[in-house]
Amino acid sequence: MALLDKVKANLILTYSEDDALIEGFIDAAISYAEGYQQVGTDYYAEHQMSKATEQGVIMLATHFYESRDGSTGGFFNNDVRASDQVWKTVHLLLRMGKEWQV
Repeated sequence: MALLDKVKANLILTYSEDDALIEGFIDAAISYAEGYQQVGTDYYAEHQMSKATEQGVIMLATHFYESRDGSTGGFFNNDVRASDQVWKTVHLLLRMGKEWQV
């Protein structure tokens, strides 16, 4: 299943009007993951993501979509700590998903 389909499933979206917007958020989330994991630009264009990294990208793209108006947005929009929790979870997944080199 493509990342777009996984993000849309996470968002519970069945329409395609926002697909281009979501693809942009996926690109931004992948770029963030590459920078956070220090693997280099376009690393995931040539390498497969771990399941943890993929889930982090899905969560981050979902967060970007739900917060596109500048608010916390989404399911936990009544909790101001929700956005902080998303970032903590994404960072944990990206640390878990990194292939550490020694």
